[in-house]
Amino acid sequence: MSKKTTRRWVTATLTAMLCTGSLVLAAPPAPAAPPAATAAARASAETAGSALAPHAGQDVAAAPAAQAAPRITRDQVLARAKTWLTANNGRPVPYSQTQRWKDGYRQDCSGYVSMALGLPKPGPNTVSLKNDGFTRRIAMKDLAPGDLVIKANSNSADRRHVVIFDGWANSARTVYKSYEQAGGAGTRWKQHSYGVNGRDGYHAYRPVNIVG
Repeated sequence: MSKKTTRRWVTATLTAMLCTGSLVLAAPPAPAAPPAATAAARASAETAGSALAPHAGQDVAAAPAAQAAPRITRDQVLARAKTWLTANNGRPVPYSQTQRWKDGYRQDCSGYVSMALGLPKPGPNTVSLKNDGFTRRIAMKDLAPGDLVIKANSNSADRRHVVIFDGWANSARTVYKSYEQAGGAGTRWKQHSYGVNGRDGYHAYRPVNIVG
């Protein structure tokens, strides 16, 4: 073999090797699929994440109950509220956040309101009354008998409250009559100014199951 022929053969061989190397570098092998256990773990985590996603209300289960709440008139709400004033052998039903009265409702403020509105027993709590479809926000000036005034902006049940509006006590609309279940007193009819100044955390709400 001549030197010229040898050079041509070496050059062709090197060119072929370089081209082969370029192909290898340009097309790396695809990564291996994740093991089945890893994929299952990811799916489980995604499912858990969906389950832990925040909801608009405190108690998700209360929303269907709110939709199924029976229709009730304003007069019926007030008539039911009055019953607890004397239900305890002529005396008010005592206050309790843990006990239920003979009719199955909790003996706290929200349990009392739930009873007056005919909501499912033992009654949603104050936060649920506000957030879970049982009521809608209205202006204080639009309050009508049977509507509610709610304070639910605290993590402590002792700092939350709800009363049933019974009418304005003066022409200036600075004081109103209401029914409530109060700690240390039980069921009572009392005049209040909660929510009137707009700075105490109380706001007006209309129960969605009220008609008329």
